[in-house]
Amino acid sequence: MTVVPDEHLMTLICDSCGDTTTGTACVLPDAEVVWTLVAEHGWSGSPFATGPHRCPRCSLSGLGVGGGTTAQGGQPGGGVLGVDHLDDVAVVTAVGDIDVDTADELRAALRQAVDVCGHVVVDLTRVHLIDAGGLGLLVRAHRDARERGAVLCLAAPSRFIRTVLHTMRLDGLFPVFASPQEALRRLSPGGAGDAAGLAAVVAGPAPRGLPPAAVTDAMSR
Repeated sequence: MTVVPDEHLMTLICDSCGDTTTGTACVLPDAEVVWTLVAEHGWSGSPFATGPHRCPRCSLSGLGVGGGTTAQGGQPGGGVLGVDHLDDVAVVTAVGDIDVDTADELRAALRQAVDVCGHVVVDLTRVHLIDAGGLGLLVRAHRDARERGAVLCLAAPSRFIRTVLHTMRLDGLFPVFASPQEALRRLSPGGAGDAAGLAAVVAGPAPRGLPPAAVTDAMSR
C-alpha cells in the first residue's frame, strides 16, 4: 500500500523517493480511490491506493515505479500510434499505458484533434492502464471538445479502464463504444447515430462526486 489512511486524512507515499503528502480523505465512497489527492497535489500515478505513485519531483525526472519504456504485459512504451482524420471526426489511437511518461504526446494529439476536426474518438484498443494524469487529460479534452460543440468518445476501453471510469464516476461523462468503428458510425455525417444527441449527453455538469477544485486542477495538467 502506498496510502496510509488516518480517520479523515490520508497520506500518499512516493514509490521512488519516499516523500509524502497528506490531504483529506477522498469524497468518493471507495476508500481505495485517491485520484483527487493525486490531482490536487501534482502527483502522478495510479488513481487507486495500491500505486505506483510519484511526487512532482520524481514525476518530472521520469523516475520511479512504472517509469520505464515497457508497459504492462510486455507492451511497448506508451504513446500515440497515430491520428486519422475522417471527415469531421479524428481518431486518436493510443498505445501502451496512459501515464506521466506519455502525457505530453497524448495531450498534443488530443488538442490537434479537437482543433482540426471537433469530434474525437480516442481508440483505447491497445491501452491497458490509465493513471490519474491520464484521466485528467481525457477530462480536459472532453471539456475542450464540448466548448466547440463537439463530442469526445472513448472506444474499446479495457476492463481496467472501464472499472476506473466507473469508480471515479466518470463513466457518464464520455460516450463509450465497443470499437472505433461503432463510434465512427455514430459520429460521421450521415451515420446511424445522432451526433447532436451525443453532444447533449456530454454537455452536462462536472463529474459526479468530485470536488470542483480537483476537477479543475486535473483538467489543467
